[in-house]
Amino acid sequence: MERRRIGIAMNGVTGRMGYNQHLVRSILAIREQGGVATATGEVIWPEPVLVGRNEDKLRGLAERHGLTRWTTSLDEALAEPDVEIYFDAQSTQLHDKAITKAIEAGKHVYAEKPLAEQLDVALHLASAARAAGVRTGIVQDKLFLPGLRKLKRLLDGGFFGRVLSVRGEFGYWVFEGDWQQAQRPSWNYRVQDGGGVTLDMFCHWDYVLHNLFGRVRSVQALAATHIPERVDESGNAYQATADDAAYGIFELDGADGPVIAQINSSWAVRVFRDELVEFQVDGTEGSAVAGLRRCRVQHRSMTPKPVWNPDVANPLDFRAQWAEVPDNEEFDNGFKLQWEQFLRHVVADEPWSFDFLAAARGVQLAVLGLRSSAEGARIAVPELVLP
Repeated sequence: MERRRIGIAMNGVTGRMGYNQHLVRSILAIREQGGVATATGEVIWPEPVLVGRNEDKLRGLAERHGLTRWTTSLDEALAEPDVEIYFDAQSTQLHDKAITKAIEAGKHVYAEKPLAEQLDVALHLASAARAAGVRTGIVQDKLFLPGLRKLKRLLDGGFFGRVLSVRGEFGYWVFEGDWQQAQRPSWNYRVQDGGGVTLDMFCHWDYVLHNLFGRVRSVQALAATHIPERVDESGNAYQATADDAAYGIFELDGADGPVIAQINSSWAVRVFRDELVEFQVDGTEGSAVAGLRRCRVQHRSMTPKPVWNPDVANPLDFRAQWAEVPDNEEFDNGFKLQWEQFLRHVVADEPWSFDFLAAARGVQLAVLGLRSSAEGARIAVPELVLP
């Protein structure tokens, strides 16, 4: 097979997500498996060019993985003749300027979500990319989780009948940083630095709901800052100005009628469930509970008939009455799978729907969720189209 080399300027790979999920478990893993095969007979071979602000960190990463190409100059990376794709895993506030440069240089762009803090910025980037004729992609990794892929299998097979509702629980306790180190960086809790769980997670919930159940047509949300003071990486106390929890109700245009979704997102909750994120889907013919990896179901014919009686102990073991959905396939890393799809989209023109318009839709839901919380109102979510 002919090897098709494609340079990728990877900005932000010194951060946790950029390094672990995108460099090591995606691009380097693709190289280790021999590239990405296409239907045309070509094998796509990614050539990463590491970009960042810290020369020592970049040099260390390159040496650790046997890479030779790295630079602290984005302009230098974009000027490389073989670089066709720009990837951005920087903090959200840095996306606009860097992605605009890449678009102007004629590069295809793939970026971590959220694409921007404001909808007008996201739409501007989407319009600029379309005008320049470059292809775009936004990370929508949760669609590739084994649990949600099993859930999609159930939906495609008509298991639920008419879907009625979706209930999601996401989150865990992020330590304040005083007597135990926090698991998330301090900027997550400062709105001036682009932090906040609503901006972070509503972008996820938009694409999960949109791709599995239907377009979101309204949102009613309440954002809260439960922990008002935290301690940063240097041991200094700071005021948490961003929300650390968001409670949302979403109305969806389902395939067979309206669907109601409720999703709680919190960095101030202790976990009493099997996985850090779980979605329960209830339909007329059956229900399912899907997490990161597992998915369990209960069909209509196997549904128990409990009777409310607080005076006696409950005789039913509800959890034992659910059946496990089998894997039936090997589940690869979700970030890697989406990278493979985007590379095929760029090189072999394979179909792709996770573009900057989809990214803007996620930003829109986050912005409207925050507005709903501020106004105490249910907000209509208009359908986005590029002019």
